[in-house]
Amino acid sequence: MADSRQADAQARRAAIADELRRLEESAMYSAQMQFEAAKHWRGVHLMMGIPTSLLAAVAGTTALVESTGRIAAGILALASAGLSAIMTTVNAPQRVSHATMCANAYLEVQTDARQTRTVDLAGLPVDEARAVLAELTSRRDEQNRAADPPGRRAYRRAQTNIGSGGQTYAVDHGGQG
Repeated sequence: MADSRQADAQARRAAIADELRRLEESAMYSAQMQFEAAKHWRGVHLMMGIPTSLLAAVAGTTALVESTGRIAAGILALASAGLSAIMTTVNAPQRVSHATMCANAYLEVQTDARQTRTVDLAGLPVDEARAVLAELTSRRDEQNRAADPPGRRAYRRAQTNIGSGGQTYAVDHGGQG
């Protein structure tokens, strides 16, 4: 009877370890996709902000320097105003901040899952290990609800980054760092 309970506990512990690995992987990909989304929105902000500022500056200069350049100055000012309106609507700085915050929250889940699996799991009672898994899963699910869905480009770039070792540590390959 005791052997049966011990075998059952070992099987449950192995299942918990597998789930922790899945949780690590899920959080790893989600974090990388959010970081890639943040990079995208940072680029959008720069690509729109620089021309907007330049158009406003040129429009102001044209209006002040040339009395015959009123139409050109007006067109430039309207273009600058249009880009400003788009920038306000897109709100890229807020998207950068939110994606970065979400990515870091996923990294926390990933780290906690890995540490639980590699450091704590062997010494935890099975019911306690199951409770830790449930708490980590809940945190990941909460983050899934809070994060904006990443685009296809962020997904592909995250896969490339992870595939090229962007989420590995030297110690995992026998190195000392």
